[in-house]
Amino acid sequence: MDETSVSAAALGELPDELFEHDESARVDADRMTRPSLTYWSDAWRRFRENKVAMVSAALLVIIILFAIFQPMLSKYAYDDIDYFAINQGPTSKHVFGTDELGRDIFVRCWKGARVSLLIAFVVAILNGTIGILYGGISGYLGGAADNLMMRFCEIIESIPQMLWVVLLILIMKPGVFPIIIAIGATGWIGMARLFRGQVFQLKETEFVMASRTMGAGSFWIIIKHLLPNAMSPIIISMANVIPGAIFSEAFLSYIGLGVPLPTASWGVLASDGANKLLTYPYQLFFPAMLICITMLCFNLMGDGLRDALDPRMRQ
Repeated sequence: MDETSVSAAALGELPDELFEHDESARVDADRMTRPSLTYWSDAWRRFRENKVAMVSAALLVIIILFAIFQPMLSKYAYDDIDYFAINQGPTSKHVFGTDELGRDIFVRCWKGARVSLLIAFVVAILNGTIGILYGGISGYLGGAADNLMMRFCEIIESIPQMLWVVLLILIMKPGVFPIIIAIGATGWIGMARLFRGQVFQLKETEFVMASRTMGAGSFWIIIKHLLPNAMSPIIISMANVIPGAIFSEAFLSYIGLGVPLPTASWGVLASDGANKLLTYPYQLFFPAMLICITMLCFNLMGDGLRDALDPRMRQ
């Protein structure tokens, strides 16, 4: 018997399982041949795959665009008074109806969206800036300085934030700028704690020690090295700050400490509509609906960002 026939006979006796393709090995091979993605490119890919987060982001873009352009394109101004159209329900002429002075509620809702979203975004930026600087310095210095700075935060946090906000508003008088200052005065503490924890994890890493060895200053290390490596939790936290700021503004306006009349905001409109809930419920329904949709979209988008930016969920 020649060599070829012996090899064929030997192969015939081997079990068929040895010749089956391993599916897991094929999947691993596909992953190895897949083009490499950066961290942010992969995060964007995973965020796009989250349909709920993408729909929420699209709704937020629509709301922001309406807030910017609708008051400019409408034939009614937010403070136009029409005594012949007082307390009219939704019609083709007035989509959301009119209030007790005949003002168009649709225009006032989108004008109010400008004020409420402006306050929310500025508060988020203010909280992020103060919290990053304070938490970065506290975590980087450590020791007695960190203890002192954190005890100061605990003293402020021992009093409910809304009480601080109300007291500051009463001192400064209601208005857009005082509301921003009042909400941002204590809202940065959560961001400071978050970034401080990130700095504690990163400050002993090799690239930070190398930068320190080369003579880089503390501020440069915090901004250049620590901040970029902690951006994912910061972005998620700022996305969650915005709905909280919207609710705070609405609450302050509801109790009469919001923006002064005739300036419209969602809180002012909700407060006016609540007084006529039993007779003209539509005047409360539409601004409250916009508040709920916006807060829900920000929360859902924040959840999507958390899932997309979490390295442990990378596949």
